[in-house]
Amino acid sequence: MAVTQRRGRRIMMTPDELDAFLTAERTCRVATVSPDGAPHASTLWFAWDGTSLWLYSITRSKRWADVRKDPRVAVVVDTGEDYGELRGVELTGTVEFVGEAPRTGEPCPELDVPERLFARKNFGLDEMPHDGRHAWLRLTPDAVASWDFRKLGGIG
Repeated sequence: MAVTQRRGRRIMMTPDELDAFLTAERTCRVATVSPDGAPHASTLWFAWDGTSLWLYSITRSKRWADVRKDPRVAVVVDTGEDYGELRGVELTGTVEFVGEAPRTGEPCPELDVPERLFARKNFGLDEMPHDGRHAWLRLTPDAVASWDFRKLGGIG
């Protein structure tokens, strides 16, 4: 994964900070490109396994239709209200479809870790509940840009 930070190296997250941030946060915004070239942004919960961002998407959504045609995405995870609190990460790359779609819970060893992480983080459960409407997308980012305005030391 390439760090694409040309400016703002002073406020970029270290690898440990990035990992902790993505592990703790639960909501992201996913940007896709529609077949007509129009952008589409939507919100999802996610899980981070230290290497990849795992997105559990409804298979009958515009987002799912978009990535079936063009799997390139940009994902933003951010937090903060006041300027000096703003933190976030943009991850870009190509998503991969993992497991059956929609997901019904058929054994898929590749999904053991992300499903456990997702279920604990978002539902407080040890096992993933399957509703037959969602399926998994994995983003192993090609590029990452991050910011943590708290490093500015009270400027703003």
